[in-house]
Amino acid sequence: MDTLLQVNGLSVSFFVRDKEVEAVRNVSFELRKGETLGIVGESGSGKSVTARTIMRLLPSPPSMVKGGQVLFQGQNLADKSDAEMEAIRGKEIGMIFQDPMSSLNPTMRIGKQIEESLIKHRKMSKSEARAEAIAMLKMVGIPNAETRYAQYPHEFSGGMRQRVMIAIALACRPSLLIADEPTTALDVTIQAQILNQMKVLQKELGTSIILITHDLGVVAGMCDRVVVMKDGEIVETGTTEELFANPKHPYTVKLLNALPRLDEKKKPKLAPLVKREAEDVPLLQVKSLRQHFDLGKGQILKAVNNISFDIHAGETLGVVGESGSGKSTTGRTILRLNEATGGEVLYRGIPLQQLNRGEMKRMRRHMGMIFQDPYASLNPRLRVGDIIGEALDVHGMSAGNAVRQKRIEELLDMVGLNPSHAMRYPHEFSGGQRQRIGIARTLAVEPEFIVCDEPLSALDVSIQAQIVKLLEELQQRLGLTYLFIAHDLSMVKHISDRVAVMYKGKIVELAESEELYANPIHDYTKTLLAAIPVPDPKIESRKKLVVNAEASKADPYALDQSRFVEVSQGHWVAVAGA
Repeated sequence: MDTLLQVNGLSVSFFVRDKEVEAVRNVSFELRKGETLGIVGESGSGKSVTARTIMRLLPSPPSMVKGGQVLFQGQNLADKSDAEMEAIRGKEIGMIFQDPMSSLNPTMRIGKQIEESLIKHRKMSKSEARAEAIAMLKMVGIPNAETRYAQYPHEFSGGMRQRVMIAIALACRPSLLIADEPTTALDVTIQAQILNQMKVLQKELGTSIILITHDLGVVAGMCDRVVVMKDGEIVETGTTEELFANPKHPYTVKLLNALPRLDEKKKPKLAPLVKREAEDVPLLQVKSLRQHFDLGKGQILKAVNNISFDIHAGETLGVVGESGSGKSTTGRTILRLNEATGGEVLYRGIPLQQLNRGEMKRMRRHMGMIFQDPYASLNPRLRVGDIIGEALDVHGMSAGNAVRQKRIEELLDMVGLNPSHAMRYPHEFSGGQRQRIGIARTLAVEPEFIVCDEPLSALDVSIQAQIVKLLEELQQRLGLTYLFIAHDLSMVKHISDRVAVMYKGKIVELAESEELYANPIHDYTKTLLAAIPVPDPKIESRKKLVVNAEASKADPYALDQSRFVEVSQGHWVAVAGA
């Protein structure tokens, strides 16, 4: 196979306040024609800096290429002028960025954004570019392409926006496609569709792909070879099969071990250190809960539509489903952050909806919430000590500065942070550390019940494992009860006693954790399970072979429903274990 791209000894630094930060050090790899190369590593490992350096997208200053070469089709991109790079970007090298909403122009119609590169690089007329843009929208699986062509980015879902980004990146049939975390913010079923679409288009167009990700399950199903980066350096490289079967570097082993797998047996739950007396009623009872939103013009969104469940003291109930299924709205409505449209929530037999403002404030001492985004949920103007102490102040638990300070230090130590961190601001911490601060704030008032609303989604996989371990240890130590909301079914399986699956505002299945994963009943549950990439190249390749063979039949609806589920129109995925 011919070499398309060679990166030789690349080193990149950033100069901030007269200080040099080495982001990439002596990185070398090559990409062959038609190949998919995965670059994996956690935040700050240098993955995205490497990709943007290849594209010459880093501003200089503050960045500077300190050494090395980037050879594309034998030509050093560093020697190209800005005008020459503009001719290469889009035409020869395309890029899919991590956040499609911030990458698309919100003031331009989708079709016009695809047409731009077609007119510039392929010298098409407006009518030709329009026809090709519609064809590209169809190619990436967007229905009603003629109508969608004239719409704006905000009228598309996250998955559809990412498909548009793929259409833009591939419109000029580039030789190289760089995909920078293209599925990080997407649900598992949408992720499966996007990755499948990239493979299909790669086969049709012969494009080489660099896939940047921290999800080793995605790597197992997509990549031929893998480069593992840590702290700006390559620590291991090899074929996907070799790396998964026999990882050599401790960091690679750590990444592989941190990723929970659906096919692994759930570990026994830690025995509680706090002994509770048997109770006649569940700690929390949700009965026929409804949360409807008036969208205007007679449209009503039934975000939570008549759901019921119980949670017992010391239990973890996982709630899974895609974006828009009603998971987070359920958690917020239980805590009365949203007022319910109907139904009731009983906490220790007390109907929360009937409490007045003062009574509800006192009740909130027993209930807390860990929010999804550790960056947005902490006040950037307050020191960590004041963020945690604020909860103590609100509930009259300060009891003097010395007692308040001692409690803050205890909480920081409890979540694995240094008590001296109380004097720092949130921006001085990593994402995982910020989530620990959020947990400390929640624990400040000694709650019994905590709603964990997607607490892992913004974190790297090894940090996710640390936070899950912390939550389990805190549950054992303090006797906590969790409602754990997530769309990562692998993680939910290992932390939850029971799992509820939500779809379009309803609970479609609820069962013991092991039972639900071993014997899913509802088709939607099967769809979610089937879409999860397994960090095992052999399993992923077997799934793809079976799906491709079956999907090639003239009638896709002739598929054996016990072995396959339709993820979206025309997209079939093997049921896990089939």
